[in-house]
Amino acid sequence: MSEGADDDGGAGAAARSRGGSPRGDGFAPSALGTREHWDAVYERELQTFQEYGDTGEIWFGEESMTRLIRWMQKHKIPLDASVLDIGTGNGVFLIELAKFGFSNITGIDYSPSAIQLSGNIIEKEGLSNIKLKVEDFLNPSTKLSGFHICIDKGTFDAISLNPDNAIEKRKQYVKSLSRVLKVKGFFLITSCNWTKEELLNEFSEGFELFEELRTPRFSFGGRSGNSVAALVFQKTLLYSELFHPVSCKRDICCVFSTCQLGNQGLCSGLRLTTHTLWCTMPSQLACFLPQWC
Repeated sequence: MSEGADDDGGAGAAARSRGGSPRGDGFAPSALGTREHWDAVYERELQTFQEYGDTGEIWFGEESMTRLIRWMQKHKIPLDASVLDIGTGNGVFLIELAKFGFSNITGIDYSPSAIQLSGNIIEKEGLSNIKLKVEDFLNPSTKLSGFHICIDKGTFDAISLNPDNAIEKRKQYVKSLSRVLKVKGFFLITSCNWTKEELLNEFSEGFELFEELRTPRFSFGGRSGNSVAALVFQKTLLYSELFHPVSCKRDICCVFSTCQLGNQGLCSGLRLTTHTLWCTMPSQLACFLPQWC
């Protein structure tokens, strides 16, 4: 979704969709937020590539790709770290990652034409270590999980313009991101629709700001600002992921009168019911319970 852009579908057009919105989120509904639009875009780009070998445009320009790769190199992200490009479009960013040595990279897009286009371009480049999947990120398959790095260059922008309940779709995006990204994994987002402060609010649950990346600045009418926002978030562990109830038979587990393991006080929230002793403890330690219960 994010890489290719037709004459009407570039990042600048997405940015112009803010303002004058009848909705409460500040964005006017746009075709840029619909799957039909992107299917049509990539069908045309696929035909253009097949006829002329033109790979299409790059959202936010080549500098946006260089900025992200420099960050990954600066923080010594291992070359075998699992990387997911959300809304890969024509797959150009995947190719750049592969050229820099990253070997465990995956690109997804909900448009089959985008995946076909990116597959053709990758094949032309002679690369074989890139995985491509047709996936709707708002409803990802169970196999899409366990990534160290997730990258978004314009996909969240497009989702924000969806005419059909964009607010709920944005919330679902955050839930999907939390599901596919490892704890302490990094989420790199580049946006032309959202400011830093707004993105901090959108990704406030389960993520914390790790770093703001420098992007081009502009001045107009005595005021200055950034044309795009580029942030790095790190996934944190939600309370709902850290704790869950584990039940044990009362007559055996009642020996845990202090509800502790190894005297570390790792188990809390003790409450006794008629038949069950409930002990809420870190899920990563739950595997120890069967040997005691």
